[in-house]
Amino acid sequence: MSATAENPPAAAVATAVATAVAASVEDRVTARVISDDPLFRKIPVALRFAPAEPLAVRIVFPAGLSPEGTENEWVFPRALLEAGLQAPTGTGDVRVWPCGRVQAVVEFHSPEGVAVIQFDIAALRRFLRRTNAAVTRQA
Repeated sequence: MSATAENPPAAAVATAVATAVAASVEDRVTARVISDDPLFRKIPVALRFAPAEPLAVRIVFPAGLSPEGTENEWVFPRALLEAGLQAPTGTGDVRVWPCGRVQAVVEFHSPEGVAVIQFDIAALRRFLRRTNAAVTRQA
């Protein structure tokens, strides 16, 4: 076996890593926590997609929101998010529905309680377009 087969050139490794990173999608958006408080609480949220899991999306909340001080990540079907922008969708831990013409609500259920988060539909659609493009590139 040649040394090249065991240790690929650095350029080939860098290209493979760049391709994997380029195909991943991450959007940082501002969402609003919906509660009985009259004022909305804005929070930064990461929307993530990895081509290795083409049917899933991730919504990641910052560490400052959890009692443990760690990021809180929810993984659920990409199709659920897409369908929920048109009509109420979901019966399990994650539910999504449009709220007027420019907002969407994502509701997260856990043993600790329920979190209701409002997003701009435009931001979610932009993210979904980017995930669809990443899937198309992989095919």
